[in-house]
Amino acid sequence: MELLPISTPHCRIERDGHVVIVTMDRPEAKNALSTDMLVGLAEAWQYISDEPGVRVGILTGAAGTFCAGADLKAMGTPSEDERVRQRAAEIGDVHWKGLLRDPDSLPAKPIISAVEGYAVAGGTELLVGTDLRVVAESATLGLFEARRALFPMGGAAVRLPRQIPYAFAMDLLLTGRAITAQEALTMGLVNKIVPDGRALAVARELADQVAACGPLAVQAILRTYRETLGLGEAEALKVSDNIGWPVIGSEDAKEGARAFREKRPPTYRGE
Repeated sequence: MELLPISTPHCRIERDGHVVIVTMDRPEAKNALSTDMLVGLAEAWQYISDEPGVRVGILTGAAGTFCAGADLKAMGTPSEDERVRQRAAEIGDVHWKGLLRDPDSLPAKPIISAVEGYAVAGGTELLVGTDLRVVAESATLGLFEARRALFPMGGAAVRLPRQIPYAFAMDLLLTGRAITAQEALTMGLVNKIVPDGRALAVARELADQVAACGPLAVQAILRTYRETLGLGEAEALKVSDNIGWPVIGSEDAKEGARAFREKRPPTYRGE
């Protein structure tokens, strides 16, 4: 596992082959969001998008907690680290980019959440911004903002009703109540429930499955979903065809067919 230099004091970013693991690392504050953390998250998403050899990312939290939401004071205070202060200024809109809210800077590759402990308020909003979600059985999720007379600025008020049934989304948004992992699974908010302490390991197994697929195909599927949101079916299918045909004609697609005929694992190069 290689620790990447884009890591910040509150965000550890590591690479292992095709997979990048992003760890929110502020355990003394239950990994509540800070400027240092948001800069690290924004840097991680950009790295995952730009590096050809990276195929998938995992987002998790240190010390048995995912993220307890926003620390408004820490998010509004400049970092004590000179490099992080400089990068925050260079990145711009670092809050939205770090929170996976800025549509123009979303990672081009899938992100998997590995959740232990609390993933509440901004923690649940981060989860809603990811593509696959693995949650430990005793985890607690919830959007507490309305209960505190706040608003879910991470985008959940828009995204959640698009991802799960309306009644479930409004239950979470309007009551501000905490929910269990089992409730989250019933609502369709998460993919898997696993024993406590196993979320990252299972997320890594899932990441390896994604990384074994053709990277051009995976990225095209993700891009098609994003670019067709809100379109009618006929228009959406045109967008899908424009994105899909180059994948069908790629060298990876030819390798996939060869590997199937030869009864061997494929070797994809993203070409």
